[in-house]
Amino acid sequence: MTSASRSHTQKAYAGIRRLMFHNEIVPGQKIAYRELAERLGMSQTPVIQALKWLEFHGLVRNERHRGYFIEAISLQEVEEIYDLRELLEVDLLRKSLPGMTAADLKRVAAAMEDHLAAAEGKDLHARLEKDMRFHLELGACAGTRVHQRNLRNLFDLLYLKYGANVLFSTDMRAAGAAHQRLYEALREGDRRRAVRALRTHIRAVKKHVLSGVRRLVEAREITPL
Repeated sequence: MTSASRSHTQKAYAGIRRLMFHNEIVPGQKIAYRELAERLGMSQTPVIQALKWLEFHGLVRNERHRGYFIEAISLQEVEEIYDLRELLEVDLLRKSLPGMTAADLKRVAAAMEDHLAAAEGKDLHARLEKDMRFHLELGACAGTRVHQRNLRNLFDLLYLKYGANVLFSTDMRAAGAAHQRLYEALREGDRRRAVRALRTHIRAVKKHVLSGVRRLVEAREITPL
C-alpha cells in the first residue's frame, strides 16, 4: 500500500469512527459502503480497507454476499470488556504508583478537571471523550505502551459501539466524584486506597452500563448474544 493509499484509508477510518461515535451508524446496521464513500467524499477502495480494519478490531463484521454490518449489541461482550478493563487498569495503576511523578499527577488532575467541566455541560460526546481521557492519562503513567494500546482498544469497543445507546445514561457527576476520590488517594500517596477507588469505580459503572444494555435489549426485543 502506497503512502497516499494509506492516508486515504486512515481518513476513511477516522470518518467511519466519527459516524459511529455520533450514533449516525448504530449496532446491527448494514453499512452501504458506496453511500458511505460518497458521504466521506472519497472512492470506495479506502472505505472498504477501513471497514476491514474495523472488522479486525471487532467493530464490524463482513457477511458473505451480504456486506458489512456494525456488530450487534452483546451483554456478554460488555461484561467481558469491563472485567478486562478492571484487570488492565488496576494493573497499570499498580505499575505506575511507585514511580508516579509530579508531572504525572498534573496531567491526571488536568484530565479530571476537564471531565468535571464536561459533566456539567450538555455535550454528551464531550463527556464521554473527557471520561476516556482521564482513564487513558491514568494508564499512561505506567509507561507500558502495549497495555495502553489494549486499553484504548477496549474504549473503542465501548465508546464507538455502545456510546450513544448506553453510556450516555451513565451518571457523569458520580463518575466525576469517583475520579476525584481516586486522584486524592494518588496525591496523598495512598496506594491501597487508590486501587480500591479505581476498582470500585469501574465495577459501579459496569453495573450501571449492564443495566442499560439489558433495557435496550428488552426495548428492541433483541436476543442477547
